Amino acid sequence: MSTVIENLLLRKQKLVEQLEKAPSVEDRDKIEHQLDQINTALDFLDRQPPKEQR
Repeated sequence: MSTVIENLLLRKQKLVEQLEKAPSVEDRDKIEHQLDQINTALDFLDRQPPKEQR
């Protein structure tokens, strides 16, 4: 599970960097949408109980 979270956080960091350099509103909108999806996934994973509690 931690690998998934690490990958999401890495992707999020790259998207934030791209967002700062995005030349157009359309590009920023696309990046912000992807960031929203990543944040939703991270929130979902954060709410999952550890395996030993399932």
